[in-house]
Amino acid sequence: MKKVEALIRHFKLEDVKEALAQAGVKGMTITEVRGFGRQKGHTEVYRGTEYTVDFVPKIKVEVAVGDKDLPAVLDAIARAAKTGQVGDGKIFVSDLSEVVRIRTGESGDAAI
Repeated sequence: MKKVEALIRHFKLEDVKEALAQAGVKGMTITEVRGFGRQKGHTEVYRGTEYTVDFVPKIKVEVAVGDKDLPAVLDAIARAAKTGQVGDGKIFVSDLSEVVRIRTGESGDAAI
């Protein structure tokens, strides 16, 4: 089992959500986050004063998937989130040693 965390642009959330649904993902967690990567933020002008925005707002999408579903999920996120511009985001994949559904006690792939 794998945990997939994707940092994407706000306006791409609906596209990514639909792509994941088509890939068979049954649930996901969404968090509003702030951070920076290579672009190290940007400058904006507000009331005539220029200031630096160090942390760029992003959306973090988290899904748990079985190993066999991972390639389809990664492809769905990458295609749906891509704009071709700097700051499109990143996808992180980590191993899940165990998953337990609290309500039923199911574990492993059955709990996903």
